[in-house]
Amino acid sequence: MQPYMVNIKLSARTLTGALNSQNRGAADWGWQGLIAYGCHSLVLIIDSKTAQTLQVLERHKANVVKVKWAKENYHHNIGSPYSLRLASADATGKIIVWDVATGTARCEIQEHTKPIQDMQWLWSQDASRDLLLAVHPPNYIVLWNADTGTKLWKKSYAENILSFSFDPFDPSNLTLLTSEGIVFISDFSPSKAPISSGKKVYISSPRSSPVHNKLVSAAGAKKALDKVKILITNEKPSAESVTLNDCLQLSYLPSKRNYMLLLYPREILILDLEVNQTVGVIAIERTGVPFLQVIPCFQRDGLFCLHENGCITLRVRRSLSCINDTLNEDPDPDPIQELVYDLRSQCDAIRVTKTVRPFTMVCCPVNENSAALIVSDGRVMIWELKSSISSQSLRAGNSSAPLYSPGSFCGIPVGASQNKLPDLSLDNMIGQGTLSTEEQLKSYCLQEVHLKFLLTGLFSGLPLPPFAIRMCPPLTTKNIKQYQPLLAIGTSNGSVLVYNLTSGLLHKELSIHSCEVKGVEWTSLSGFLSFATSTPNNLGQVRNELQLVDLPTGRSIAFRGERGGDEPAIEMIKVSHLKQYLAVVFKDKPLELWDIRTCSLLREMSKNFPTITALEWSPSHNLKSLRKKQLAAREAMARQTVVSDTEQSSLESSVISLLQEAESKSELSQNISAREHFVFTDTDGQVYHLTVEGNSVKDSARIPPDGSMGSITCIAWKGDILVLGDVDGNLNFWDLKARVSRGIPTHRGWVKKIRFAPGKGNQKLIAMYNDGAEVWDTKEVQMVSSLRSGRNVNFRVLDVDWCTSDKVILASDDGCIRVLEMTMKSACFRMDEQELSEPVWCPYLLVPRASLALKTFLLHQPWNNKYSLDISQINYPESENVKNLLQEQLHSLSNDIKKLLLDPEFSLLQRCLLVSRLYGDESELHFWTVAAHYLYTFSQEKTLTVKAEDALNSQEKWINPLDICYDTLCENSYFQKFQLERVNLQEVKRSNYDHTRKCTDQLLHLGQTDRAVQLLLETSAENPYYYCDSLKACLVTTVTSSGPSQSTIKLVATNMIANGKLAEGVQLLCLIDKAADACRYLQTYGEWNRAAWLAKVRLDAEECADVLKRWVDQLCSPQINQKSKAILVLLSLGCFMRVAEMLHSMRYFDRAALFVEACLNYGTIEVNEDAKKLIHAVFADYARSLKTLGFKQAATLFASKAGSAGKDLLNELEQLKEEE
Repeated sequence: MQPYMVNIKLSARTLTGALNSQNRGAADWGWQGLIAYGCHSLVLIIDSKTAQTLQVLERHKANVVKVKWAKENYHHNIGSPYSLRLASADATGKIIVWDVATGTARCEIQEHTKPIQDMQWLWSQDASRDLLLAVHPPNYIVLWNADTGTKLWKKSYAENILSFSFDPFDPSNLTLLTSEGIVFISDFSPSKAPISSGKKVYISSPRSSPVHNKLVSAAGAKKALDKVKILITNEKPSAESVTLNDCLQLSYLPSKRNYMLLLYPREILILDLEVNQTVGVIAIERTGVPFLQVIPCFQRDGLFCLHENGCITLRVRRSLSCINDTLNEDPDPDPIQELVYDLRSQCDAIRVTKTVRPFTMVCCPVNENSAALIVSDGRVMIWELKSSISSQSLRAGNSSAPLYSPGSFCGIPVGASQNKLPDLSLDNMIGQGTLSTEEQLKSYCLQEVHLKFLLTGLFSGLPLPPFAIRMCPPLTTKNIKQYQPLLAIGTSNGSVLVYNLTSGLLHKELSIHSCEVKGVEWTSLSGFLSFATSTPNNLGQVRNELQLVDLPTGRSIAFRGERGGDEPAIEMIKVSHLKQYLAVVFKDKPLELWDIRTCSLLREMSKNFPTITALEWSPSHNLKSLRKKQLAAREAMARQTVVSDTEQSSLESSVISLLQEAESKSELSQNISAREHFVFTDTDGQVYHLTVEGNSVKDSARIPPDGSMGSITCIAWKGDILVLGDVDGNLNFWDLKARVSRGIPTHRGWVKKIRFAPGKGNQKLIAMYNDGAEVWDTKEVQMVSSLRSGRNVNFRVLDVDWCTSDKVILASDDGCIRVLEMTMKSACFRMDEQELSEPVWCPYLLVPRASLALKTFLLHQPWNNKYSLDISQINYPESENVKNLLQEQLHSLSNDIKKLLLDPEFSLLQRCLLVSRLYGDESELHFWTVAAHYLYTFSQEKTLTVKAEDALNSQEKWINPLDICYDTLCENSYFQKFQLERVNLQEVKRSNYDHTRKCTDQLLHLGQTDRAVQLLLETSAENPYYYCDSLKACLVTTVTSSGPSQSTIKLVATNMIANGKLAEGVQLLCLIDKAADACRYLQTYGEWNRAAWLAKVRLDAEECADVLKRWVDQLCSPQINQKSKAILVLLSLGCFMRVAEMLHSMRYFDRAALFVEACLNYGTIEVNEDAKKLIHAVFADYARSLKTLGFKQAATLFASKAGSAGKDLLNELEQLKEEE
């Protein structure tokens, strides 16, 4: 196929520019790897790797204020494929749910007419995937079914709601940030509106706190923190203490349960919600740049912070063991304990001006190693974190504790020689910092790492309007080989941008003028003239700049030489049909005619020349007749040469001389000046017709004014049709051949511009008015389509042109340039029909069958006993088109990823984790992270039977524990350590009796009786609980294991529980080491999470497993329906056969088959008869699902592993093979 063929058909597209202030919070980075953000009333979708626009969604009539990608935490198969779903909300309260790949709206939702304050897709996995929660101002939260647009419930609150945040660990907890404080809702459910109106707490403003003074000494820091202690109060603060709640953002920390951050311009506060107390403050020094936004990370306890100068910083929490080591060299008698977040990396700031300021930051949810900054001028800057191994010498000057690389990659510990890609994700860059001694670090070959931000993508928008646009000369049969559809855009800052409309990318930016560009005219496919005028002085005189630009070199020359100083402004420039001549029309100065080829002035009209209101060149000329004459002359010359036999020898020389003569003549003929004509109108409406030939200009005819027309403003001429437009909105169509004219009043006011469409015989015409545009068919003299500002669209049209014979270009005041079909209806395009200059990895764009087949191809390497990323190497009987699309996807993967996928050492589990990251599949990512960790751990435990090595094994658990963000799925020992650190912190931070009581309770649950007694004895004599606490202290110290006291306490505890005092009863049972009973009671009363917590901190492995298994049964019950959570709990217990069974029963055939294969690789399941039966069933069902995908080779592979269960399927596949 010839490469230029694609240029002929251009897809409709929109080039966007600067953003509106209402677009500030409208941005989201989806799990699919695409960034969506609002630009006026449009929603742009750009690829985060290549920074290319993939889609522009146009349907909103008002500015877009919020966009949110749908979650990907569900199992994907043919029935529920990978799809691109996005919700966008605008300033009039309308929410549109999009199918982004096709650019169509799935449903539209409207409740009120005020801007949506916040919205979020429900994330709890096994519920419906279509639920969207939105805040409708001033104080309603509404739950919608985003597939059908139906309202499920609506609830109002007392205050104005600004935003909300879901607890990532418990879907029933929702927190609202209101204009006065915070509302905690603990009974959120998709099925019905919350019954209670939530627990209201107020925030005292932290402004008064002196935290800006640098933490000089421990004592000073302590005082600073004391000031910020009492932040959350149940009483409304007095008017003096808090003038305005200037909290910018509220967010739960996804990295650990029950923590929340509050963002203020000059500090970030970390709250522990168990005791409602500040446990950490990140403050900015007095000279520092205030915060705008913060995004907390999931994989490591880190924070991406955006500052007002557009700088993005990454802060990572220092592990508590390091805090005490590094703050003081001498041992501190009273160490400050708080959460310290060290600044680990920062990117460059942007130059902030009145019109250029940072709007929003979004962060990659899959890998958390890159952030995108969206700037008000339409730029998107993609910053990626890169890690580098640092030497010890670098560290000497750095006060913060070092960061170390993790000991594992993709969930499995790896040696130094193995292939790994540390920059894959945040948790593969930095470890958890659980080790502290040098020996430990050396023995696990952990290296110190430094992080830095690298700008890996930049997407720029158009500058601010107004624009002057002009499309290059049209495509013809002669220029088809070198044709490129280029659009020149003159801007207000004096530069001309040239865009290639095939790709929609900027081809060249040329800074040519020093003032606003008023017009551009092309002189060839590779050059144009542009003019700009400065602002007029007192006499109305301006500086005119007219430049001739050569596009390939970017060279520009002043076309009028020294002219252009103080003179009247140029009103328009018009290039003749053959690109020979140029007419320059001034405001109060006669016309100038120039020869473009020689840049010479042909004629400056006399002072009494009429004032021109409109001018147009005629398409007719005498070039053809000139060429004919030239040809005739050549032939005559050739005829004069008569060759006789005797003159044979001298023939060659005479032919050569003749040819040379002909060549020199034809060179002259290249410069022959054809005769061209133009018409113009004066202020009275009289039409003048002038002829230009060489350097002579002749006045050939005048036509008196048409009485029905007002002052003529523009003329267009094509073929035999001449059209005039006037100030009153009349269009006059002249048919020069038939000598008839027809006037049509459009009633649209001033006709600003009229232009014929390109293409032979195409008599369509576009007319531009103050309030929009119209397309007319001049043959039939009737209107084809119309667009009116305020009626069909909410933008004003600034300039119009034709892109191709059936597409128009509109430049509008919202800073966008739209290429539209002739109907001028804004239409989104299909993403798969787009011409992209760089390939984009996005399997979501493939048809469902193909994207799932591609996943299988990547997961089950090697095929035919070799690792390959060439899909043609395997037997996959799909159409060539589909195969090409798959191959394109494979080519677009980075070399680092390809290297990993082709590495024979790269295990199946690691491959599953990597592919879940590539696909942005949230549910797979969590499943395989937990599965990889526990499969490896349990397989190690099996192999380590020698006692002496047990110590080493437990040590390995410490170096690579499952992250605390997985909460109750972590190892018990690591979980206990975390809870102890947490309670110690709470104890340091307690500021009133209430806090002390909560700490005492936690200490008793954790079995820290000595510390609990100390706290109980602190109660002052005035306190009403003084007597009670004193007795409790006595009880705790005297509890012995003697039978009678135990049975009495147990009896009292059960009575308490029966009488509604559950917490007190549980505490007593913990005192006498009956935590297992306590867990049972908690579960009976529905406190499942609390029971799991207690089991992990107090029970041995076996008892703990019993409690958690009961929890699994409850999670699987139909009313709870959280089977995916149950599967993760079973993984943490090592019940791998039950996991495989559940996956199979849930019809997650692919996940079940891969999991069983991984278990067999690691030898973590006993293969008995029952197990064999299940394994065969899993493989057989997976083989069937692969067959439906059309992936017969993979189906055969798994059918052959399925024993007797796969026999029939194997036979079927064999038959199909023979038929082919």
